[in-house]
Amino acid sequence: MISMTWKAAASAALILMLNVVPAHAQSPASPLSPWSAEVAVGWDNGISGNINSSGIGTLNNQAVVVKANTFEDVYGTGLHLRFGGAYALSEDTEITGNFTFQSLDADQVVAMGDIGISNLYGKYSDYQTFGLDVGLRRYLGLTRSLRAYGEGTLGVGFIDKTDITLVAPSANLTRQANDFYDQTAAFAAGANVGLLVGAGKVGVFGQLGLRWMSGMAEVDDLQGTGLDNINDKSSRWTLPFVGGVRMRF
Repeated sequence: MISMTWKAAASAALILMLNVVPAHAQSPASPLSPWSAEVAVGWDNGISGNINSSGIGTLNNQAVVVKANTFEDVYGTGLHLRFGGAYALSEDTEITGNFTFQSLDADQVVAMGDIGISNLYGKYSDYQTFGLDVGLRRYLGLTRSLRAYGEGTLGVGFIDKTDITLVAPSANLTRQANDFYDQTAAFAAGANVGLLVGAGKVGVFGQLGLRWMSGMAEVDDLQGTGLDNINDKSSRWTLPFVGGVRMRF
C-alpha cells in the first residue's frame, strides 16, 4: 500500500513538472531571478608600477648600479580571467562578486644595471595572483537588448612569491635571490565600464577596466648590500580588457 502511494505521488509530481515547468520556462512573462553568473577572459595590460626600484650598492665586493624596471619591462601582457556572479537590487543596480586570476609569464631576461665592468642581468619568476573583488554595478539602457554599465570594485588579491636570479657574466656572478617578494595578500581597487548585449537569460559582454593593486611584501635577501630598498615599492596599475558570457537564473 505504501509502495502504491509513493508511485502515485511520483506520477503526480512527474505530471506536474511536465505540464507546469515547460510552460513556465517558455512563458515570455516569466520573471527572471535577481541572481546571475558570469565568466570572462582577456588580457592584463600593465600601465604603471615597478617590479624593482633603482639602487646603488655592492655585491662580491664590487660596486653595483641597479636601474628601475617596470612590470611591463619584465612581464608584458598576460592572462586575465574572472568568474563570479551578481545580485540585482533593482533593474539597473547590482552587487557583484568575482574571483580574479592574473598570470604573467617572465619570459625575458632584463638588463638590471652594472656590476664592476660587467652588465648585470635579472631573470624573474612568473607573476600570479588570485583574488576576490566585490563591487556595485549600474546599468544604462541604450536599446531593448543593449545596456552600458559602470562599476566600482574593492577586494584582496593573493600574490605568489617572486624570485629573481642575478647574473653578471664578466664578473663571474650568479646569485639566486629567493623570495625577492614573499607571498602577499594585497589590497585591490578598480573601476570598469562595459556593454552587455542580451535582455534575456543569456547575454554577452565586453569590458574595459582600470585596476590598482598594492605592493608585495619585500624580503631582504640583499640586506647589507645597499640594495635593500629596490624591492619595497611594487604597487601596480593595470588596464584589463575582457569579454565573457553572463547568465541569469
